[in-house]
Amino acid sequence: MNKRLVFVSALVLIVLSPFVPRLAVAATKPYVFGLLLVGPYNDKGYSQAHYEGGRYVEKTVPGTKMIYIDKVNPSDRPGVTIVQLVDDMVEKGARLVIANSDDMKDGIREAARKHPNIHFVHVSGDDVLTGKAPSNLVNIFGRMEYGKMMAGFAAALTTKTGKIGYLGPLINEETRRLASAAYLGARYAWEKVIKRNPNDLTFQVTWIGFWFNIPGVTADPSQVAKNFYDSGFDVVISGIDTTEAVMVAKQKVNEGKKVWAIPYDYVGACEGGSSVCLGVPYFNWGPGYASLVKKSMSGHWKPEWIWLGPDWKDINNPATSTVGFMVGDALSQEARKALKDFIAGLASGKVQLFKGPLNFQDGRVFLKKGEVATDRQIWYLPMLLQGMKGASSQAK
Repeated sequence: MNKRLVFVSALVLIVLSPFVPRLAVAATKPYVFGLLLVGPYNDKGYSQAHYEGGRYVEKTVPGTKMIYIDKVNPSDRPGVTIVQLVDDMVEKGARLVIANSDDMKDGIREAARKHPNIHFVHVSGDDVLTGKAPSNLVNIFGRMEYGKMMAGFAAALTTKTGKIGYLGPLINEETRRLASAAYLGARYAWEKVIKRNPNDLTFQVTWIGFWFNIPGVTADPSQVAKNFYDSGFDVVISGIDTTEAVMVAKQKVNEGKKVWAIPYDYVGACEGGSSVCLGVPYFNWGPGYASLVKKSMSGHWKPEWIWLGPDWKDINNPATSTVGFMVGDALSQEARKALKDFIAGLASGKVQLFKGPLNFQDGRVFLKKGEVATDRQIWYLPMLLQGMKGASSQAK
C-alpha cells in the first residue's frame, strides 16, 4: 500500500475518533492541589516547611501540580476569608486544598462544606475527632512532642546557668503540650543525665501572642529573646514560626555573651546562626502530604485524624519521617552522644516522659504515679506542667 495513503488514513482515524482527544487531555491534565500558608513561603520556619512538603509531592507523585497562597492571616490579608481563597483555588483547578494553620479551622470547615467534591486537609486540627468534619475533610499533624523533648534535652545539657527560656507563640492546647514536652525533655536531662537538683532548673515560657511577629499586635520576639539573654537565660528554645531566637543569640555572642538557641519547624532554620544553634526540631510534611494526595487521586479518601511520629529507624529520613531533629554545630560532642542515647530510649519506649507522677501548674494531678498519658490527654493538655513558669491561658 502507498505509504502516503497509510499515513493519511491513520490521520483521519485519529481526527475522527471520539476517544483519542479525551485520552490526550486526560494524560496531560495535572492533578492540582492547593496550599494555604499562614506565613511567608520562605520564612525559614513553619510555612516554608509546608511549602517544601508541597514541592516534595510534585517531585514524587507523577502528574501533580501545586498552587499556593502565603501570608494567610488577618494582618497580611485583612478582610479576606479562607472560603474566598479556597474558591479561587477551586476555580484554578484545585482538587485538594491544604490549610496549614490552627487559625484556619473554622474557615476550612466552611469551605469543605461548600465544596463537597473537593478534598480538604487541615493541619493541626481536630474536627475529625470532635465529629465536626464533613466527609471530605482530613486532619493531619506531626508528633512534634518528641522533637520538643529532644530540644529541651539538648538545652538542659548545654545551659551553664540552669535557666532555659521558651519563646512561645499564642496559647492553645497545641502550644501548651509542645512547651510542656520541651520542659519534660529538659527535666529528664537535668535530673537523670547530669544528676542536678531539679530546684536549680528554671524553665520560663513567654508568649508573644501569635505564630510570628505582627508589629503593633504581638510582643516583639526579638525583644523577648533579648530579655531572656539579658536576665541570665543562656538557652532559648523557640516555639514560634520564625528564627528570631537564633538571630538574637548570634548578636549576643558578638557582644561577648555565651548563649545558645534552638529554632523550630524547618530543617534549615539554623542557617545564618550555626555557631549558636544547638539543633532544630522540624516538620517534614512531604511524605504525609504525598500519601494524602495519592489517596485523593485513587479514590481511597476517607475522613481521618492522622498524628504522624518520627521514623525511629532514622528520624531525619526525608522520605519517611514526619518529625526530625537536626543536630546543630553548637551542640557539644558529649551532648550529642547523650542525645543519641535519649532518642534511642524514646524509640524503644524505655523513656516515657508523659508518665506520672505529673501535676499541672496549679498542683492538680495530671497523671498518677506510673500512669502513661493517652493521645487525647496529651493533645488536649489544659495547662502547663508543675515546674514551669509562665501563663497557661490568655489573660481575660
